[in-house]
Amino acid sequence: MLDKDIGNQRINVLEKALDGAMLRQKVIANNLANVDTPGYKAMEVTFEEQLKNSMKEAGSEYNLKTTHPRHLQIPNISSFQVGINVAEGYTFRNDGNSVDIDREMARLSKNVVYYNAVSTSMSEEFKLLRMAITEGRG
Repeated sequence: MLDKDIGNQRINVLEKALDGAMLRQKVIANNLANVDTPGYKAMEVTFEEQLKNSMKEAGSEYNLKTTHPRHLQIPNISSFQVGINVAEGYTFRNDGNSVDIDREMARLSKNVVYYNAVSTSMSEEFKLLRMAITEGRG
């Protein structure tokens, strides 16, 4: 992606969101695979709030000139990274494992819906770019 192009900043944000959702999918699958491993601590990926905060911080650094109140500030979030944390606040079984299969399945379903919504948004962005390139000739 071209990080410096203003038109691609939305795609960059969607790309980071897809990366986060993909990593979350892998972490949830790993949790489910280790549901019976004694001493295993459930992991989680929380990136939406971090992504939102990095967009706010980047937006304050790169203020664009706007000529209309409805113009949007498009931030540069190229330094944003998604991380993995140990899930806190969950009870452990007698064997020290903190994976709750019901919770993981619910998180899996929620992540699938999130990923599909973001990928649909990404697809729409590409359709808009294709339309602009072909001048609306399809």
